Amino acid sequence: MIKSAEELDKMRISGHLTAKVLEALSPIIKPGMTTAEIDEFCEQYIVDTLHARPGSKGQYGYPFSVNTSVNHVICHGMPSTKVTLKKGDIVNVDVTVIQDGYYGDSSKMFCIGEVPNHASRLVKITQECLYLGILQVKPGATLGDIGHAIQTHAEKNHYSVVREYCGHGIGKEMHQMPQVLHYGVAGTGQVLEAGMTFTIEPMINQGKRDIKLLNDGWTVITKDRRLSAQWEHTILVTPGGFEVLTLREEEKGILEQYPLNIS
Repeated sequence: MIKSAEELDKMRISGHLTAKVLEALSPIIKPGMTTAEIDEFCEQYIVDTLHARPGSKGQYGYPFSVNTSVNHVICHGMPSTKVTLKKGDIVNVDVTVIQDGYYGDSSKMFCIGEVPNHASRLVKITQECLYLGILQVKPGATLGDIGHAIQTHAEKNHYSVVREYCGHGIGKEMHQMPQVLHYGVAGTGQVLEAGMTFTIEPMINQGKRDIKLLNDGWTVITKDRRLSAQWEHTILVTPGGFEVLTLREEEKGILEQYPLNIS
């Protein structure tokens, strides 16, 4: 779905607010914090500080404002008073913000205290997968180009790509077409056009790509219970390439200097 200039202005605002939630969370997330406390902080910040609405709360019946996916949880981890972060954990916090009827959607990995090298490496490589996918975005490129770049980098580093969940178009609804797969063949799939907006959100597993959905109907874990990581941004296709609508201050300038191929 191609967005108008007016719609894109609104999406820039919602994307910026989404980034601000993750920026605000960064200095306070720590060992001993429950995932329920993360949810409470994010909701209060969205509503009271940003004067916006948490997009996930009530979406498809989901009762919380964010997803908190710890260690072997791939995605949709439900905040809980029973899940307390400890040193060595990795956690993905997935935030969606609605402002003036438009959604922004982003997630970030947090390393709690000092984490094992194998965990920090997974987090790093997954972020590289996201950036390499974003760098494919321009008019005339294809969705397959994005998926191919992500899959190639993940598998080169001996990781696997989750295939059951993917990126998605976004705008006045959280989920629109197209579906943005994180694997694929370069030069195939839908051709990108200026004005398209979608998320790229690779979920990369340390072990095999097989998943298991828990009985709560939301939480998805690795079947082999090895670690998983995810990073997400909302992207606009511009006439000259791309714009990251949910870019955080800490990331400014990174993509302009990023190599297309990482050894």
